[in-house]
Parts: sequence; C-alpha cells; structure tokens
Amino acid sequence: MKKLALIALTTVALFSKDATVTKECEAFNNLKHTKNYGNIVLKPSSKYEILREQKGNYFIKVPNTKPMMRWVSVNCFNKSNGTDTEKKSGFLSRLFGKKSKTKSEVVETTAKSSDNLDVLLVLSWQNTFCETHSNKKECRRDGGNAKNHLVLHGLWPQPRNREYCGLSHKIKELDKFKRWNALPKLNLKPNILELMQKYMPGVQSNLQRHEYYKHGSCYSKDANGYFNNALTLTKELDSTIGEYLREHIGKKIKNINIKLLASKIFGKDIKNKIAIKCKGRVLSEIWISTKGKGSDLKELIKNAKPIYSNCQEAIVDAPGRFKRF
Repeated sequence: MKKLALIALTTVALFSKDATVTKECEAFNNLKHTKNYGNIVLKPSSKYEILREQKGNYFIKVPNTKPMMRWVSVNCFNKSNGTDTEKKSGFLSRLFGKKSKTKSEVVETTAKSSDNLDVLLVLSWQNTFCETHSNKKECRRDGGNAKNHLVLHGLWPQPRNREYCGLSHKIKELDKFKRWNALPKLNLKPNILELMQKYMPGVQSNLQRHEYYKHGSCYSKDANGYFNNALTLTKELDSTIGEYLREHIGKKIKNINIKLLASKIFGKDIKNKIAIKCKGRVLSEIWISTKGKGSDLKELIKNAKPIYSNCQEAIVDAPGRFKRF
C-alpha cells in the first residue's frame, strides 16, 4: 500500500509544473476553445502553472482571472520545458520497464493501416442542431432545406486520437481555434458540393474543411473520395431512418425501434452497430459503427465494433424552438 501511495503522489507531482509562454495565446474556459470570459490572452515570456494535459491542451492557472482555471494549446509553450505527457511516460517507463507511446506515435502508426479502419459515422438531426446553433448560417429559416433531415456531422476514424494525419502545425492550429474560413480550400467536385447542400448544410460554415482536415486526412488523401462515401451513406440513411423520424416529429421514439427498423433494412449485423444520442429529452444524433472504407453499409457494418446509446427514448424535435428542450 505504501508503494502504491508513493507512486500516486509522484504521478500527481509530475502533472504540476511551470512553463513559459512563447507567443500570444487565448486562454479558454473550455476544452473546445469556444468560451473565453474576459478575453484573456497569455503574453510571451510569462510563466504559468500547468496542472494537466488533455487532447493537445494544457489546463493551467491564470492568476487574477475569473475563473482562474483555463485551457490553452500546448503549442503556446516552450517545448524545451518538456510536456507532462512525456514526463509521465518516462516515469512509467522507468517504473514498469515499458515505454508508453505518445499520441503522435499512435497516429503515425495507425494511419498506415487505414484500409481496415474502425470508422464512426455521425449524423445530426438538423432540427435539434439548430436549437443550440441558431447563429449558424445553415440554421437560418429554421434549418433551411435541411430541416427535418439527417445530415452529415462527420465520418471519424477511430480511436478518437487518430486525427490530423500528415498535416502541418499551421493547419492544426487554425482548426483547433475554429478558424475554418482560413483553412485551405478543398478542391471538391460539383457533384459532391451539390450533395453537401442538402446532406451537409454545415458547408455554409465551412464545416467540410474542419471535418476533412481533422478526420478525413486519416481516412483518405482524396477529399472527394472521403465525402463521396460519407454523403452517400448519409443520403441512404436519411431516406430510410430519416423517413421514420419525419413520420414521428414531435413524438417520442424508442432506441429499440430504431434498431429493429435498421435491422429490417440493412440486416441483423447493424443491430448493435447503430445508436441514438440525446440532448436532454430530444434526439440529437444517430451514430453508426463501421469498419473499412466504401459506401456499402451492409459490408461496412459486418465486422464493426458495437456501440451504445446514451438514451433509450427521445423526442424527435420539430423545426424552430422546442419549449421543453
């Protein structure tokens, strides 16, 4: 017990250190970098206490701010100080005689075997998305032509740390700070852009750039091929599962009924590969677990991993504001 306690104390200590900021960076209140109360900006040459590292960000203390705890990109700091992850990995290596892989090593290794990828297809119910994103261009007129439809959120290679494959630091930074308009334009074919107008309305906010650079770069070097597969699957699911949702707008649906319907259409293999996600009492997204590349859903689900819903029933939201949301 004493040995375990010593290990725990040592590990905690490694997660707390001071580091120097090398460039001006915003200090956010959340990991997604969408909130910065007080518009706090870290100044170069200043030192801050780092408490932990997560998803390419440090959780730090910024004195004289409210709230004091903030998230900033690891790239804001002097790399010569070393990262908490590196120190922790070194400590565990000495302790157990085994080196832990860093996130970048995992991505580099897994990107080479992309033909047998575990991939998560995520579709949003546009009406629910626009409840909390009414400021988005694609949510004007209660969701525009995409209202009452399942639309493409993303096609995400798994595990979740398989991101930004082979991309420059500049592209990663632009994306992480949600500067999607500044990301390099994708040379998409007219037929892909046409499909996006209905099945990926987020194209109006340049969501396609974010999705390709963050996720699609680990799926294919060809953005057209990536979106062709993703949008073809979206269209097929919207015409089937989406039709069921349209018939039940304003009503409550059950997770088991979605599974049974999907099984009748796509075969029994999909039963544990499809899940509903809820935001409060309202249906938010449909997730489907797939394996490999292509647009033949029956083939993609055969050897896919099972996934689980975060709710067992949900209300299918109608366009406009939902009073009980």
